[in-house]
Amino acid sequence: MPTDALLDRFLTELAPLAPLAVWAHGSLAGGDYQEGRSDLDLIAVLDGPLTPRTVWRLAKLHARLRAEPLAAQLHCTYLTPDTAGDPDRRHLTWAHEQLFKRPVTPVTRRELHAFGRVLHGQAPAALLPPVSDRELGVFVVRDQRDFWRPAVDNAALWTRDVWVDLGLITFARASVTLREGRLITKREALDLLPGLGASAEVVEDIRSRRYAATAPPTEEWAARRARLTRAYLGPAIDALVASYD
Repeated sequence: MPTDALLDRFLTELAPLAPLAVWAHGSLAGGDYQEGRSDLDLIAVLDGPLTPRTVWRLAKLHARLRAEPLAAQLHCTYLTPDTAGDPDRRHLTWAHEQLFKRPVTPVTRRELHAFGRVLHGQAPAALLPPVSDRELGVFVVRDQRDFWRPAVDNAALWTRDVWVDLGLITFARASVTLREGRLITKREALDLLPGLGASAEVVEDIRSRRYAATAPPTEEWAARRARLTRAYLGPAIDALVASYD
């Protein structure tokens, strides 16, 4: 499989930096990975610090991978033992074919502890502090309230597939996490969404694009789908946040 070949090449390229661990999270670890559609979400722990020379070497590493199939979907955040425990720290990350910094969220940390896939070295429990239910809940509510709820009011975003897909799936996952304290896959989220009140035809649209080869949406359907999604998500997020408070 191209995925396995890319991971093998990545681990080989990373080996000279002697990583303490490399883990997969997201769909690749959770069992809902769709080759060619899903991202390859990775965390690597290096025996830091991440000096300018190390950053240069990582940039060169990813540049060498660019010609590999699926390389554009490989995302990796780089931690060190001294920085891994800080949930607010922004870590060096390769994603969207560039280097920048971002935090490793409580959701990602919980994923790693619950079902992270060890590709190399030590397990997450050996290097990464656990995430409490309260920490996870606070993050999920803040994400829904401060990111997704304002985004719903920006109508132009919701004619795009990615906003419809992630907006609805993230909401369903947030609902289950707050209610039951567990994480679910995107497939499970899609199964739950009609029961949570989401439009069945919008959910089916997401499912068919994720799991089957379908044509891009027409302009008319994209506009109608956006209206249905925003009409549902706004009140649903408001109710979810209010119930947690």
